[in-house]
Amino acid sequence: MPWITAAIAAAAIMGVVAIIDSHLLSKRLPNLSTFILPVGSMHLVIGLIVVVINPFPEGVGVWPLVVAFASGIVRSGGALLMLNTMRSHEVSRIIPVVHTFPIFVAIFAVPFLGESLGHLEWLSIFVTVAGAVLISVQTKGEGGGLRLNKSFAALLGCSLLIGIANTTSKYALDHISYWNMYSVNAFCFGAVFLLIAARARTLKEIKDLNQRGLTMGLLFLNECVALVGIILSYRAIQQGPVSLVSTIFSARPAFVFIFALALSQIFPAVLEERLSKGIIVIKIISIGLIIGGVSLLTLSR
Repeated sequence: MPWITAAIAAAAIMGVVAIIDSHLLSKRLPNLSTFILPVGSMHLVIGLIVVVINPFPEGVGVWPLVVAFASGIVRSGGALLMLNTMRSHEVSRIIPVVHTFPIFVAIFAVPFLGESLGHLEWLSIFVTVAGAVLISVQTKGEGGGLRLNKSFAALLGCSLLIGIANTTSKYALDHISYWNMYSVNAFCFGAVFLLIAARARTLKEIKDLNQRGLTMGLLFLNECVALVGIILSYRAIQQGPVSLVSTIFSARPAFVFIFALALSQIFPAVLEERLSKGIIVIKIISIGLIIGGVSLLTLSR
């Protein structure tokens, strides 16, 4: 599978994951800990299975493994910031701001990884990121103008962490396979999430959940879907320039908006999405920028 195809597929799959994550956090689970405890446990188990089937290559140096684990820990921090914000904000506004990370990846990848970007590729990055930021714009009310979401600063910090994680994972993937990188990521997610959430109170809260079987089943299914998206992401990063792969990942907000719009019409109670005509127009324009940016990038390759 070409890296461009893998990156687009990963963006679409992770769009589905974001929608289900948002539903679980805003509708079914009382707090973040009840989400990350089972998720962390699942990642640890799946990571162990994957590393047994696909062990690390012989002779791999210590430094690539250090960088890989550092990347996983940084990515875990970014995920926590994003998930915590999902509890109280619309997913179609959160994901776009997070996906401004291609700017950070390009800033880091050019000097540290030696990647080279032409004028058209830089243009595609800025157009894509502009679309991602625009989709987060909110109206202040009738005739009140526009403003950025109040969580913008935290989400921009999340974007920075993901940019660092993508750049460092590219270095690690020059020495280990994308399966190995997934295992490292799973171990880091599992360790960080369990360290934060492994409490007797959290276990009791999970035990007392309404529709616990359905909620945990949906969560498990979503993490299996996420597994496919994560592996495709690492495959794309390994095979292509990380700055350009990350730009394609910025198509994820478009998928999230499309899925959220469809759900708001079919199952309006599933998500907390307020979609007025003005908001829809802004988001359509932003999606056009995202698609245009990704198309420019594809043509430039």
